[in-house]
Amino acid sequence: MSVWEANLQADAAAMGVVVSDAALQQMRQYLEQLHRWNRTYNLTAVRDFEEMRVQHLLDSLSILPVLEREAARWAASATGSEQAAGATGSIRILDVGSGGGLPGVVIAIQKPDWQVTCVDAVAKKTAFIQQMAGVLRLPGLAARHARIEQLPPQGSHLIVSRAFASLTDFVQLVKQHLAPGGRLLAMKGRYPDDELADLARVAPDWRVESSETLEVAGLDAQRCVLVLAPASTDSAVDNTVASPDSSDRN
Repeated sequence: MSVWEANLQADAAAMGVVVSDAALQQMRQYLEQLHRWNRTYNLTAVRDFEEMRVQHLLDSLSILPVLEREAARWAASATGSEQAAGATGSIRILDVGSGGGLPGVVIAIQKPDWQVTCVDAVAKKTAFIQQMAGVLRLPGLAARHARIEQLPPQGSHLIVSRAFASLTDFVQLVKQHLAPGGRLLAMKGRYPDDELADLARVAPDWRVESSETLEVAGLDAQRCVLVLAPASTDSAVDNTVASPDSSDRN
């Protein structure tokens, strides 16, 4: 194991995420390819390899504990027919506005039994993700070149966005793709008070079920994730957090 891989594994462990040796190699390969493709296709605004490790890999890994918790919650609450359609081992994840595959590719590496679909409106980005699915031998990873509102309903158990859009736009654009009992997970920087006020005004049938701080090793910036659900589900739990504004992280 290289020093780079050992550091990534240790940083992930400090965040509560276990990364296997095999996954470490895949992540290194993914980041090397992203760095190489970026010279020609401008897949990400972050160009330094070490900054990519922190701002892309570790930032994406930070959501894994929340995803695992929500996947387990869905599996526990699903009816018999729903469980047959989406057992814990085949949870369907939709990564909206995925860019170069963040966090979708990282999720697929960590959870190879899950079905992860990355959606982006930029063809060169989805071409890169599809290339990575083959190179990294991730049969559960797929890429769709489309605007999310143009896709037929996907029946996804969990839908993730990372600096994709405002909460209101996120909900309005993806709600038709959510399976019964599913959740939306919005990765943000600073806790988005203004966006939440707008969401309450425009989409009162949706609510924040929970929110929590995401600690990213090596990143001196605030992060949080908000879990959104239709208001008709069980009562909300408000875990208000504060984090800084996020810039274009893809």
